[in-house]
Amino acid sequence: MLAALAALGGAARTAELVARLDGEPAYTTVNTVLHRLHEKGFVSRARVGRHYLYRLAVDESELVADRMHEHLRHANDPVNVLNRFVRTLSSEEARHLREMLKGSGGGG
Repeated sequence: MLAALAALGGAARTAELVARLDGEPAYTTVNTVLHRLHEKGFVSRARVGRHYLYRLAVDESELVADRMHEHLRHANDPVNVLNRFVRTLSSEEARHLREMLKGSGGGG
């Protein structure tokens, strides 16, 4: 849901997000998730007429990186997890990772 909102690059109504999400989720389900994300501070919202416009309130890259780090913390063998992750990177993603590790990457 957060990725779909980030991909829109601005504010979106529930119906716009429903159209972007895979699996044809119910409008009410998406609306409930957005409400919960708002309560947790992940999205902000502004009322426009009868609807809310939702916008990311967090940096998506920071949020995903935090989740990845949390998963590594709970892994029995984090080095193996990292190894498997790196082996699944595309050649372009691997190139970016090498540049960041060398200190020349402009990651966020």
